[in-house]
Amino acid sequence: MNLGAPEIILIILAILLLFGYKKLPDASRSLGRSLRIFKGEMKGMKDDDKGRSGPVALDAADADRRAQLEAEAAAAEARAAELRARAGRPGAADPR
Repeated sequence: MNLGAPEIILIILAILLLFGYKKLPDASRSLGRSLRIFKGEMKGMKDDDKGRSGPVALDAADADRRAQLEAEAAAAEARAAELRARAGRPGAADPR
């Protein structure tokens, strides 16, 4: 599909008739911003893909922190189960 000068002039004329000459600068500015944002997001996605080349090895401090967080989570789950059991008993007092 080849666009020659007459076709391009007709397209420009149609755009001018549809939008008017006053709104064209705003429309082109908005289109430029949108394309810039889209381009930035695509670049960010490519950078994210490059950064995720494989599994990351945890050092000892990260492993210790993870174990500590898992222990805290298990303790919180046990406490929640205990409170649910108390709440389920008839005549149970409010633990607060």
